[in-house]
Amino acid sequence: MKEKLKTIYVCTNCGETSIRWMGRCLSCGEWNTLVEDVVKEPSKNKVSAGAARAATTTTSLVATRLKDVSASDAESRIVTGIGELDRVLGGGIVIGSVVLLGGEPGAGKSTLLLQICAQIQDKVDVLYITGEESLRQIKLRALRLKVSGDSIHLAAENDIEEICGLIQATKPGLVVIDSIQTMNCAELSSSTGSVSQVKECTARLIEVGKRLEIPILIVGHVNKDGAIAGPKVMEHLVDTVLYFEGDKMLPYRVLRGAKNRYGSTSEIGMFDMTGSGLTEIVNPSKQLLEGRPLGVSGNCVACTMEGTRPILSEIQALVTKTSFGTPRRTCSGFDFNRANLLFAVLEKRAGYFLGNLDIYINIVGGLRLDETACDLAVALAVISSLLDKPVPDDTLAVGEIGLGGEIRSVNNLDARIREAARIGFKHIIVPKPSLAQINVKEYPEIEIIGVNYIKEAAQVI
Repeated sequence: MKEKLKTIYVCTNCGETSIRWMGRCLSCGEWNTLVEDVVKEPSKNKVSAGAARAATTTTSLVATRLKDVSASDAESRIVTGIGELDRVLGGGIVIGSVVLLGGEPGAGKSTLLLQICAQIQDKVDVLYITGEESLRQIKLRALRLKVSGDSIHLAAENDIEEICGLIQATKPGLVVIDSIQTMNCAELSSSTGSVSQVKECTARLIEVGKRLEIPILIVGHVNKDGAIAGPKVMEHLVDTVLYFEGDKMLPYRVLRGAKNRYGSTSEIGMFDMTGSGLTEIVNPSKQLLEGRPLGVSGNCVACTMEGTRPILSEIQALVTKTSFGTPRRTCSGFDFNRANLLFAVLEKRAGYFLGNLDIYINIVGGLRLDETACDLAVALAVISSLLDKPVPDDTLAVGEIGLGGEIRSVNNLDARIREAARIGFKHIIVPKPSLAQINVKEYPEIEIIGVNYIKEAAQVI
């Protein structure tokens, strides 16, 4: 008898299903997130799985006491040898974990995965499953990256049943799936890459990985909004979600953790894309400030905390007379609404008229500064461009600006001052209330200037 197919609509944001298309998901409230999917309609003659389980009185499932579980096994990790990656993962790849790596096309996901395989092939056997490329294409990339591949095994396959069978038969130390959108489950009639296919394939890989305690790295494509294609339930299933970010026109790449059950999500890893692969940026502050123009107005250096790491970044501002009725405000790498708030504070509290001026803010290097501790540096860059007077080249600014024009305290001031002194800055402007957190005498090589209001900070220019 021919199978009956049923058309449903699945929300890519929350996974909620609907029998008809609607512009807005009734569960999460997002617009235009319902996509069409085709599933098998269950037979009315079959007994449901729940009823079958309820009729069963015996089970082979055995529970283990918590104190009998070895703590060393729970914390066992595979150190990749790539310091920036290990930092984001919390010390390495946890045995039995499932890591989802997302990023835009061309960001370098496959390159990073092949370099991970090359680093750990001396410790464990690696199984690399590709659904997008042929084995010859993987070999060409390996030759470019100078990867020998003695313990790296390749397979080009899209059937998830075959892949799970191969994993159970070979029991490798690490599995790489590139990518999950190309995997297909024959039991589902929906097309490859659909919501149901992605969910089912991910669930089967997780079941095999957890049962055999094999870590699995899964590549996930991103949609036009920058989120991993597929419902959010896919991110809930895995243990770790990493995003590989970066402008394709720039060589820098940032690896950022969005979810990590075994570590912090506030750490980032920085890489430089070269012709021979990705190289770690051990000193990102020096790299980002390289080539900084000296003696030019509209520039100021900020210090942001990415996890436990302080990073210095150059902020550029350009203030010019507008040619239109409404002035233009543009931000690259900085929150647009936050920038408008700072412009309003400069007008109201500091007396700088910006109503008929175009203002452009740019964060050099492709980074995105979301920390409010960068407010003071942005404000000083705008004032410097407006007055056409440069901020001293050896001066760095740290502080959050309130609506009253006050400079509020920031955390981790010790780490920021040490990083500024290490790079060679001689002066640092900080919130005056934060001076109580540090001992100024411990930093004789740098002058620490405490300010209470934005007007006081502007006098440095």
